Amino acid sequence: MNNIEYRTPLNSDEFEKYDLFRWRILRKPIGKSIDSLKDKYENSSYHLIGVSDNEVIACGRLHFNTDSEAQIRYMAVNNNLQGMGIGRKIIEHLEKYALEQDAKKIVLNARDHVIKFYEKSGYQVVRKFYGSDTNIPHTTMMKKL
Repeated sequence: MNNIEYRTPLNSDEFEKYDLFRWRILRKPIGKSIDSLKDKYENSSYHLIGVSDNEVIACGRLHFNTDSEAQIRYMAVNNNLQGMGIGRKIIEHLEKYALEQDAKKIVLNARDHVIKFYEKSGYQVVRKFYGSDTNIPHTTMMKKL
């Protein structure tokens, strides 16, 4: 798909579409309410969406844990569009933003079934992650920038 625009949501309507997309792909299938979507970093995060035909088809979010460590969360690509390089583009944009903010590394907690996806983008397994509220196995991964 070449007609995808990668950018931050432009207004409250797009933020609402982004939130609904994020919930529908990541949280709803495991029985989590839309209220479970937000965390303490929500308002200070860099939010990124992939938009095609005025619809959100992909997303990712980046926040800072320290001045030099960024964290990716809430990566999602529409189920019928996975494997087309869209997720890789989201990561590239998030990494570019992190570098512009002087990050030295990025960490993330990947659902175990997507570890290979992140490894292809240069992330390395650090350890098992046990702090998820999803009951889905996760692994902490890291990439030096």
